Amino acid sequence: MSGKITLVGIGPGAVEHMTQRAREAIAEADVVVGYVTYIKLVADLLEGKEVVRKGMTEELDRAVSALEAARAGKKVALISSGDAGVYGMAGPTYEVLFQAGWTPADEVQVEVVPGASAINACAARVGAPLTHDFCSISLSDLLTPWPVIARRLDAAAQADFVVALYNPKSGRRTRQIVEAQRLFLRHRRPDTPVAVVKSAYRRRERIEFTTLDTMADSEIGMLSTVLIGNSHTFVRDGLMVTPRGYANKYDIEQGGETRDGERAGRSLSTGLLGWLETLHAQLAEGHTLADLARLHGLPADYLAATLAEPVEIAAGSTSNDEGEG
Repeated sequence: MSGKITLVGIGPGAVEHMTQRAREAIAEADVVVGYVTYIKLVADLLEGKEVVRKGMTEELDRAVSALEAARAGKKVALISSGDAGVYGMAGPTYEVLFQAGWTPADEVQVEVVPGASAINACAARVGAPLTHDFCSISLSDLLTPWPVIARRLDAAAQADFVVALYNPKSGRRTRQIVEAQRLFLRHRRPDTPVAVVKSAYRRRERIEFTTLDTMADSEIGMLSTVLIGNSHTFVRDGLMVTPRGYANKYDIEQGGETRDGERAGRSLSTGLLGWLETLHAQLAEGHTLADLARLHGLPADYLAATLAEPVEIAAGSTSNDEGEG
């Protein structure tokens, strides 16, 4: 008999937030493998099943147990909270599989069932903080060197991303969140909105709104996700919102009319094409590439390469892309 491993993202934890496919995968399984806390979250779905409970740092053991059961012809649901592919069990499981000689042609089948990650669940609980560009960074240095994490934090802060910090603090890792705050304060205002969400949609959910300069004083633990706003994020009436950018093109106070120099359904006047026109004009005025690099905060070699492109190639498509997000 050929077995199967289904990597199941169970979402925030409440059954009503699990996808239909996630519930089906657990129902179909002979064996359910997972971290003890995650097993508790789906306890109502486990009647009559073999359950393998593992500890917090036993990710590879979970993957090995799943593979052994699948090799024995069983259907296995290997569960992760949130999404199995976002700081979850999908990656470690594929590593174990490849090391064991598995290929997609193997008789043991593998399926990944997506789920809502903590960044989605926490964002939904506080408003709409992810409406513009965002990223997630884990502060866990159990497997990642701190200099790597620090460089990512600094780059994301400088680039003005909304940032979700996963694994921000634990009983033994208390300084990482302080260092993250220190790096962000190099680039962001002290009053930048921050939301700390613990156990979103679970029984002990806790939400705290704070600011960048005081966020390290908040109640933060391993079950928390820290959402740091960008330079435009605001909190109003208990809701954290990051504008999509419509105000750059439309005058909301004037009934949504397009601003001077802007066209509905077209890139901003300060979008790529308009910006390239500005660069060429600045060069014609006598600015050097080094001047432009400092002015725009971009590498000089990038500016040189993009300015070398023929104008007709740079012009690109004229199709309507309004609302493309």
